Amino acid sequence: QVQLVESGGGLVQAGGSLRVSCAASGSILMIGRVGWYRQAPGKQRELVAEITGGGRQNYADSVMGRFTISRDNAKNTVSLQMNSLKPGDKAVYYCYAEMVEYGSNWRNYWGQGTQVTVSS
Repeated sequence: QVQLVESGGGLVQAGGSLRVSCAASGSILMIGRVGWYRQAPGKQRELVAEITGGGRQNYADSVMGRFTISRDNAKNTVSLQMNSLKPGDKAVYYCYAEMVEYGSNWRNYWGQGTQVTVSS
């Protein structure tokens, strides 16, 4: 069974840094685009950053210059380094990946979410 497992997150003061990571496991044939969304209380889930299989990166304007996404294709992992965190970055962060399992078709997979809290 293919799954995404997140790690990292936690509590940090404003201006601090955190790193969240996500590892894919299971009978994975290929991984395409991967990235991170976040959802704050009372708000819709929004894209934070994503990286294609070819390495092209895309960031939300609100995190540009502060967050950096990276992927390790050999380990099937994607990470998000978050610097200069602001209280507005507080949210549950979800990893996602476009993957295809052996004998199946491309589909989107989601992690369980990890909480990031930034105190002012």
